[in-house]
Amino acid sequence: MKKLLIFSVIALLLGSCSGDGGGELVGVYSKSWKEPSPYGMLYIKRGSFTIGQNDQDANWAMTSQSKTVSVDAFWMDETEITNGEYRQFVHWVRDSIAREKLSLVDEEFKITQDKKGNELKKPILNWKKEIPWEKPNEDQQIAIDSMFYMGEDDIDIFPQLNAMILSYQYSWVDYIQAAKKENKFDVMRGSYNRSIEGLGVTKDSADVMIRKDTSYYNEQGHIINKTIYKELKKRSDFISKKRINIYPDTLCWIRDFTYAYNEPYMKLYFAHPGYGEYPVVGVSWEQAQAFCHWRTNLFNGYQIKNGGVRVQDFRLPTEAEWEYAARGGKDLSMYPWGGYYVRTAKGCFLANFKPQRGNYTDDGYLITSRVASYPPNDFGLYDMAGNVAEWTSTAFHESNYSFVHDMNPNYEYNAKSSDPEVLRRKVIKGGGWKDVSIFLQCGMRTYEYQTENRSFLGFRCVRSYIGMD
Repeated sequence: MKKLLIFSVIALLLGSCSGDGGGELVGVYSKSWKEPSPYGMLYIKRGSFTIGQNDQDANWAMTSQSKTVSVDAFWMDETEITNGEYRQFVHWVRDSIAREKLSLVDEEFKITQDKKGNELKKPILNWKKEIPWEKPNEDQQIAIDSMFYMGEDDIDIFPQLNAMILSYQYSWVDYIQAAKKENKFDVMRGSYNRSIEGLGVTKDSADVMIRKDTSYYNEQGHIINKTIYKELKKRSDFISKKRINIYPDTLCWIRDFTYAYNEPYMKLYFAHPGYGEYPVVGVSWEQAQAFCHWRTNLFNGYQIKNGGVRVQDFRLPTEAEWEYAARGGKDLSMYPWGGYYVRTAKGCFLANFKPQRGNYTDDGYLITSRVASYPPNDFGLYDMAGNVAEWTSTAFHESNYSFVHDMNPNYEYNAKSSDPEVLRRKVIKGGGWKDVSIFLQCGMRTYEYQTENRSFLGFRCVRSYIGMD
């Protein structure tokens, strides 16, 4: 990611030079550029709205006071991320691991030289080489078999992919820490330091400690994500990394419901093609974050490869962005469709939820439905109420609206590995197929812990818009 960014900046600077401008200030401008429209996403124009409960409320709902805020323009997925879309992520991780294993026994699966024949410092995987899933040779067969359970417990007749090895590692820059005054680079001294106000004392960089997330495998081969404290000496110290297993937790269908027969969903809901257009569930907030990072690399990698320019990252929506999009331009509306009722004039339900006590089916479905089974809101977004509740990037606090800014409001907290569970709460919105109607309201907010996987909780992505059109 960092190499791509550096390359883009250099290309922009070199490609924009046009002489000395005749001694006049003419500026440095690139050719006209139009942001590519991402497939499956809709443009949500900037605007202001009243965030929070507007009408009905529930006792002990822990909602904050309403507040008028403004949000910038962004792209948003038309529907929730489906099983089929998430499977593309899983298959990419699976194939990258397979190529890595095959490269140990077959040189054709790695690239050791660049296009000019120069040796690379570190070999890279060859993605043009097809994986011999069907007819591998003897060495390739051993490498591929290491990715599967091979009937060792005599339960399954056919080999099953070992989902525990499907991990994705990614890195990011902690801009919040980098922006802190005490972590600012001192250009006069040429180092990072911290001044103690009132004492006139300046500490050396060795005395400036910052938080950093790191990830590694322990002796048992299990993933360990840990927060450490490190001396701030160079810019790269702001880079954190995480490794996460990305396969959905299919056992959530059994874990979420006591004394219920949900084994059929556990076995087939994610993997079977019959559920491809249904929203993915069993994905934690951390897994959704990893998906967004992979999707960003997938898109920007293609852009750079084809002479384009990288765009903003795909990410989870903030609580304010999600609620603004859900309202569809109808400020103070109770539901995304703008009315006060969950049925049409003809008595048809407008979302997939739990209509009555013990009755899940009057809306036409027992559990989730195919995405876009109900009419969209005025922004063209489907299932902003019901089907599955959705993760946001916002950390949950009972009084969020009281202290967040009124421009692009958001409250983020990156929980340390030693933090208590209460600091791992993330805001979820929209309500799901098992929820009663009050959770479908645009202003309703609740939370889930970022490491939890639920059968009624999914997500969709957004991408900030570049420009002021």
